[in-house]
Amino acid sequence: MVDPTARWRQRSSPAEGSSDQSSDKARGRHKNSVLVIGLGRFGSALAERLDRMGQDVLAVDRDAHLVALWSGRIPVVEADCTNPETLEQIGARDFPVAVVGVGSHLESSVLITGNLLDIEIPQIWAKAVSTEHARILERLGAHHVVLPEADAGARVAHLLSGKLLDYIEVDEGFTVVKMHPPRETHGFTLAQAHVREKYGVTIIGVKSPGEEFKYATPQTKITAQDLILVAGHTDLLERFGARP
Repeated sequence: MVDPTARWRQRSSPAEGSSDQSSDKARGRHKNSVLVIGLGRFGSALAERLDRMGQDVLAVDRDAHLVALWSGRIPVVEADCTNPETLEQIGARDFPVAVVGVGSHLESSVLITGNLLDIEIPQIWAKAVSTEHARILERLGAHHVVLPEADAGARVAHLLSGKLLDYIEVDEGFTVVKMHPPRETHGFTLAQAHVREKYGVTIIGVKSPGEEFKYATPQTKITAQDLILVAGHTDLLERFGARP
């Protein structure tokens, strides 16, 4: 029987004679390897994108149908990671990053996260489906907890509320948005418009029609046809984005 993890192990093994003698390598870990547990919409999309990006990824699910569906498209193995022995069998210790994507099953999510913590995976990302679920995972010790549905809902709400064309929350309270420039900036350079002094946000890039985004300078002139990238506190950006 073919080892289902063989493709990942072949791709992630350093070339013979490699000079990389890092501590991660000494422990059998490879810096760019990711273990994705759960092949639902979130986990499968993540694993497939990582694989396309050339990352060393191994996906795991206990559902034979899902494993068969993704077999041949990404490195995948059928296994139940709520069992600690299973993690040992698939070589989970070799991964510096693990993602728990089984958020819809609370007990499984908690058990798998705990098992990964027990074998000291350096970075554990876990999907949550509610704030209560997220709180449990954080208290358990997951290093990063994501709520994809809540994050997507908040993002869409911001896009629907004004002139924002894209919205990325970089950190809690700090956001970068793409938007059309308010009318009061049209025909003025950034030095003349005094956007930062008036609104507490910073225009960091400008895209004119037919051109790529360019870094903004005090001499950059804004026109009605431009798109702008603006960074700042979320509340301040919302006020700036509401300007006519």
